Amino acid sequence: MASLLATVDRKRLPGHDRVRLMKARARLIAHEQAELCADMIAVSEATEDALHRRPIEEVVDSAVWEIRAALNLTRRSAECQFHLAEDLVERLPGVWHLLRSGMIDLPRARVMVDETRHLDEGLARDLAEKVSAAAPGDTTGELRARLQRLIVSADPQAAKARYHQGLEERSVGSDANIDGTANVYGLHLPTAHSARAMRRINRLARAAKGRGDDRTMDQIRADVFLDLLLGSTRESHTGSDRGVVGIHVDLVTLVGLAESPARIPGWGPVISDIARQVVAEQSDSEHRVTVTGGDGEIVWTGTTRRRPTVSQRRQLEAETVTCVFPGCRMPAGQCDIDHNVPWSRGGPTEQWNMGPLCRHDHVGKHRGWDLKRVRPGVYRWVSPLGHTYEVMARPP
Repeated sequence: MASLLATVDRKRLPGHDRVRLMKARARLIAHEQAELCADMIAVSEATEDALHRRPIEEVVDSAVWEIRAALNLTRRSAECQFHLAEDLVERLPGVWHLLRSGMIDLPRARVMVDETRHLDEGLARDLAEKVSAAAPGDTTGELRARLQRLIVSADPQAAKARYHQGLEERSVGSDANIDGTANVYGLHLPTAHSARAMRRINRLARAAKGRGDDRTMDQIRADVFLDLLLGSTRESHTGSDRGVVGIHVDLVTLVGLAESPARIPGWGPVISDIARQVVAEQSDSEHRVTVTGGDGEIVWTGTTRRRPTVSQRRQLEAETVTCVFPGCRMPAGQCDIDHNVPWSRGGPTEQWNMGPLCRHDHVGKHRGWDLKRVRPGVYRWVSPLGHTYEVMARPP
């Protein structure tokens, strides 16, 4: 492939084929990165022979020094790259073969390594195998969420222990930037409380923007964050600012008969205890109910408590839980409901002609992209260069 691509003059290709060229080169890079990992392990094996089977710690240190000197790397970088190679080649060979074939790239391979590092080797390989079929079509965020859900399902008690151990390490910190600004952040915070806090910040920021604030949304959110911490009243607003957390959880887990992981849209899987806690704390909020058949097809949707939402939007949010652009994970509840065929061109406000799009992708859609809802939960995009991308929602 390298020889073939070296003969291609990209300037002479039509736009459609330039995308194919880019994808081919990305596969080639993934292949070479896998081979580089194998080269590093080969250096380690040769070092072991040269040192006449000294303790493994000495062998690894010497191999890392060799890699560091040969590739002009920092000590930290050499260590990280060697240990990633070790995990891929020796601990998760199936993932290494996916990388070598160009089916996934190095960032996705690193996600599979990082998310399974705390598991024993047998379980890590088993879970990596389970996500292998979907991994080539996932973004790193989608792949991480898929793995996290499998890990929680595989051993719910161990997941709870890891969660509570992580909470023990919670802290806040700050540091300075080179331009004289500063960062303030919290680490290892409870997921539900973090989601509630972010939802409150976003609500206040949107309210300010709606009043004609000329700051960007990121700037408003940052200022709201500081105002809340400092107790400032500068960010005046109307309406409730109570942080509500959306959560997707099956009924048997909610009532304590199972320990399946739940999901907070935009954050990912959470353990069953957190799901039950979130629902208990929001007993006066609207509950949206989706009944599905054995194949995941939606049979019925409805609400409990408070005034129901518009039925069309409720149905769309039930069948498609995120923005329908490829790889976007913005929760549908925070998206616009888009007319696939624009209203201005006669597109009806019917279920088959609508889908959730985040504000960014909603704007982008009108820049030459074509979108069609193929069937409930399945959307087909056609790019300006003629490439087709199909998005299939996960069953609710």
